[in-house]
Amino acid sequence: MKLFLRVGKLLALLFWAVVLVNLFKPLTNPFHLLVNLVGSLLLLTHLLELVLFNASVKHRAHPWRDRLLILLLGMFHIKSLPAPTAVDDQDNKDANHA
Repeated sequence: MKLFLRVGKLLALLFWAVVLVNLFKPLTNPFHLLVNLVGSLLLLTHLLELVLFNASVKHRAHPWRDRLLILLLGMFHIKSLPAPTAVDDQDNKDANHA
């Protein structure tokens, strides 16, 4: 799974590099429009992911870095975040019950 996430992150960064290069030196005619369109749709998707996962990122040590990485990498970064520990959940349940 870690290999899949790393390869996905690498491919996402390569795609954003192609989008940036395309902005400054456009590719040939239909490809520059397609790259811009797909880049725009991917950015909108990552913005939606950022809104949906903002609550889980809010309490992390570096929330703004995580938000930036979600904008760049999307679900590849979200899946690589550690899950909350079950011990913390059990402690919260015990504290709320008492």
